Amino acid sequence: MRVLSAAVMLPVFLVLLYYGGLGFALLLALAAVLMAGEWDRLTGGRGFGLAGLGAALSLLIVLLLGYLGQPNWALLALPPLALAMALVSRVGGRQMTWPVVGLFWLGLPCLALLWLRNGEQGMLAVSWLFVSVWSCDTGAYFAGRRIGGPRLAPRISPKKTWSGLLGGMLAAAAASALLSALADIGSIPMFALMGALLALISQCGDLAESGVKRRFDVKDSGALIPGHGGILDRVDGVLFAAPALALFILFPNLGFLPWR
Repeated sequence: MRVLSAAVMLPVFLVLLYYGGLGFALLLALAAVLMAGEWDRLTGGRGFGLAGLGAALSLLIVLLLGYLGQPNWALLALPPLALAMALVSRVGGRQMTWPVVGLFWLGLPCLALLWLRNGEQGMLAVSWLFVSVWSCDTGAYFAGRRIGGPRLAPRISPKKTWSGLLGGMLAAAAASALLSALADIGSIPMFALMGALLALISQCGDLAESGVKRRFDVKDSGALIPGHGGILDRVDGVLFAAPALALFILFPNLGFLPWR
């Protein structure tokens, strides 16, 4: 079921990623709205109750500003939108913390993905991001199953192991090096190193969402994707890795941009 779901969704994602522009922005907008509902439900809300709808609207505003070429204004909009979310949550009788956290948790990576795709080497940047994160997930799964060993964070995610983390980072490094070689761009060793770093950051995102699930005693963020759970379950690592890659690219003088 996991393979079938991926076989249906992956081509659509790749086509919209390739063409970019409005199609990719609309894909991000749809994902943002669905993730807002999942986050609200995950953190004790009703899904698309008052807080969920407020989060969805706020994310659409942020993405619209980003699509119009105003990423700075999109970032500046997040704090007042977070304040509005806090007030909406209070009116709805909910604790303010988690809806506000969710706005930044989802808003920053969605904006980062849009900015990355619209920027220099946008297709390569976003492709590399997903290649690193998804190869890390695959490598971590197989290394953890075959090698096992000490648990990485038993109180948060009992099945994760140190061997899985290292296996995932090695897989991401190898996949990044292969991407660099096939695209004939940048330094292969630098791509490999940065791929491993993105993998490490993505695993932090995975653990962070696992911590939220454990806090609210929830197994999956949703059931939208057969075999995978919710969108949040599928992109938990991307949500942390995307803003990190955007920061690396914003500071090219530090040597973090492999294709320069």
